[in-house]
Amino acid sequence: MVGKKQKKAKSDGSSAKETEIKNEVKSPETKNSKEKVEAIFLKDIVKADFEGAAKENYDSGRFGEYKDNEILYSLVEAMFLLEKGKMNVMSSGKDLDVKGFMKNAIKSEPNFWVKYCVFKDMRTRGYVIKTALKFGADFRVYERGVKPGEDHAKWILYPVSEGSTLTWHEFSSKNRVAHSTRKKLLIGAVDNEGDVTYWQVNWIRP
Repeated sequence: MVGKKQKKAKSDGSSAKETEIKNEVKSPETKNSKEKVEAIFLKDIVKADFEGAAKENYDSGRFGEYKDNEILYSLVEAMFLLEKGKMNVMSSGKDLDVKGFMKNAIKSEPNFWVKYCVFKDMRTRGYVIKTALKFGADFRVYERGVKPGEDHAKWILYPVSEGSTLTWHEFSSKNRVAHSTRKKLLIGAVDNEGDVTYWQVNWIRP
């Protein structure tokens, strides 16, 4: 197996540390009058009707999963759309700003900040990235220009905090998941400033 280090990407202006993201990230200015997705925060998912902006974002970028004329968003997807000014999210009858959403999301997913840094970086690079729970992984990633349903995902992606450790058993398990699903394995390491470094693991024949 060979670890291949990918180019490190700087974050695009969001806060550096988790505490700073909670306290300092500002919602982007929205000077246009484009319709936003009107969504509801439901513990570990965000839900909206499949119409208007929700349908547009699904058709253009495969944001969310369609089910019974509704769109179900993972928390990282909803956070990304909220931060981009493309979504309004309500919880208990109140609108959530970025700080409030982050607080609620961390309650549901303690590792949310690390996962979001990787998700945002991948989306900013032009990749479609979706959850991969049924594969036993965090994310599946499609080649640029490919949408789910058009072809299979190319990578299985695991976000980790830089400096954290993996046992050989954990590392081997991740490799087996990638190999069994015929995908390449990516590890996305997030440092304290929110920057992401990717390691691709390949199998080679001796």
